[in-house]
Amino acid sequence: MNGDMGAAADIATGALVGRAFERCAGESTAIGRTHAPGALCLNCGTALIGAHCHACGQAAHVHRSLGAIGHEIAHGVFHFEGKIWRTLPLLVLHPGTLTRRYVNGERARFVSPLALFLFTVFLMFATIGVVGGEITEQIAAPTTRNRAELAHGLDEARGDLARIERDRAIAVRTGQSTTDLDTQALVLRGSIRALTSASGTTRRDTDDFTFTDVKKTGWPLLDHGIAKANANPGLMIYKLQSSAYKYSWGLIPLSVPFMALLFLWRRKHHLYDHAVFVTYSLAFMMLLVIALMLGGMAGLASGWIVMAALLVPPVHMFAQLRGAYTLGKVSAGWRTVALLTFAFTVLIAFVVLILLHGLTE
Repeated sequence: MNGDMGAAADIATGALVGRAFERCAGESTAIGRTHAPGALCLNCGTALIGAHCHACGQAAHVHRSLGAIGHEIAHGVFHFEGKIWRTLPLLVLHPGTLTRRYVNGERARFVSPLALFLFTVFLMFATIGVVGGEITEQIAAPTTRNRAELAHGLDEARGDLARIERDRAIAVRTGQSTTDLDTQALVLRGSIRALTSASGTTRRDTDDFTFTDVKKTGWPLLDHGIAKANANPGLMIYKLQSSAYKYSWGLIPLSVPFMALLFLWRRKHHLYDHAVFVTYSLAFMMLLVIALMLGGMAGLASGWIVMAALLVPPVHMFAQLRGAYTLGKVSAGWRTVALLTFAFTVLIAFVVLILLHGLTE
């Protein structure tokens, strides 16, 4: 029950963070409010001529009540949700149409690529925290000899969470942004749940892969990290998960240059177009991971999960390429094969970078 409530809170937080990256696009939270003639914007001092300041966009009416906080939360979550239900059907069924329409200027109707990406990242890690505990437990379950080290790692994670919560309280009092702190807290809570679950299990010492199977690399910093991973594998899993969450946005700049190579001789397509394509595509792939995890939890046969994991990505890429760039079947087909190769390369590079970061940190 507590895990479900935590996941719901994480999803709502993800919606609010995604909402923070959404422009108002003509939306108003002050409909029906009026202001005195000659009134000035409380934010920038510009003379008001409507419900919003035409210079900075702030609403003419500013709430100063406790109930307004709840209103802002509800507006942020549910208005974002309204856009979600216009965006997700196109993302799943007609990804190329969604990409093309957004690039061509239809911004108010849909969730922006970056906001949707952030939301799906939150949703994926919230799902991992709820249904991925058994998988994490199998990976991070301690042997008898390192249970004490795992307990130490759990204490460190709890200490980090307490520190972040204190920093967040200070940020709220001083009016600073708490987005980054909320992100770190979300990852820590999921890691604490996984480490807590893992600390209650044991496994055989035989046939277990550890970094002791890796020979010395000759890189002192990396060798030191491998030694720490062997001493406390649970803590290393937590660090890798945290790093993967924190740097997931890196998949976008890693992927865009490869997309540009596919259209090197087509001058009408720009890097912005490719960035929108990549970000929407990554958001869909994360939703696919979530769906497959939930399917596995519901008892879906592993064969169907593997088949979906192998077939859905290329089909979706093909449809998105055709619709976004108005390509023929042959042109979209060879680009899909190339894009799959590029995507695998980017994923491997990202994993290697995360491993190096976790082991050398």
